[in-house]
Amino acid sequence: MSSSSLITLTPLLPAILLLLVAMGAAVAWLGRLGHGTAVLTASLRAAVQLGAVSALIAWVVAYGTAVAGFVLLMYGVAAFTAGRRITRGAGVWWAAVPIAAGTVPVLAVLVAGGVVSLDGIVVIPVAGILLGGCMTATALAGRRAVDELVQRRGEVEAALALGFRPREAALEICRPAASQALVPALDQTRTVGLVTLPGAFVGMLLGGASPFEAGVVQLVVLVALLAAEAVATLATTELVARGLFT
Repeated sequence: MSSSSLITLTPLLPAILLLLVAMGAAVAWLGRLGHGTAVLTASLRAAVQLGAVSALIAWVVAYGTAVAGFVLLMYGVAAFTAGRRITRGAGVWWAAVPIAAGTVPVLAVLVAGGVVSLDGIVVIPVAGILLGGCMTATALAGRRAVDELVQRRGEVEAALALGFRPREAALEICRPAASQALVPALDQTRTVGLVTLPGAFVGMLLGGASPFEAGVVQLVVLVALLAAEAVATLATTELVARGLFT
C-alpha cells in the first residue's frame, strides 16, 4: 500500500526516536568525540522547537506581520548560532552581516522574478533554507579563518613586515581556509540525484508534483543556496580579515 508520507507514523515511532538519540549519544561518548551530551540536548531542542513551530505555523502564515516577525526570529537565531561558533562576547553579532548579505539579495531575486511568492507558507520555508545555509557557511568560514590566523600568526607578521596592510596580510592567510566552507554546498549540488534526493525534491513528489516539477524546485533551491553561501563566505572572510571577530 502506497503512502503519501516519507515517514510512517507508527506507535513505535517514539521508541525508535529515543533509540536513535541514545545510539548517537553513546557513539559520541564512547568514541570520545566530545559531543555526547550535545547529541542529547540538540535532539531535545529539535523536538521542542519543531513542536512549537508545528503549533504556530498555521497562525503565523495567516498574518503578514507575523510572517515578518517569524523570519526575523529565524535570522536572529541564525546570527547568534553562527557568531558563537566563531567568537565570544559582542562580536558574535557580526555574524548577522554575512547571513543577511547572503540571504537578502538571493531572496529578493527569487521574489522579484516571480519564482517565489510572498505568501507566508512559501516565504518562511524558503527564507529558512537560505538562512540555514548562510548560517552554516558563516560559522565554518569564520571559525576556519580565525583558527588559521591564530596558527599562522608568524606569517601574518612577515607579510606586514613586507609592507602588506593588515587586512591584505590577513586575507592572504585566511582566505584559502575560509573558502572551504563552500565545499559542502558544492558537493551537494554536484551529486544531487546521484547520491541523494534532497528534501525539496522528495517533498514535492510526495505532494503530488511531477518528477520534472520536483526537479526544477530542487534545482532552484540548490542554486540559490550556493549563491547565498558564496556571498556569506566572502563577507565572513572580509570581517575576519578586518579583525571584527577577534
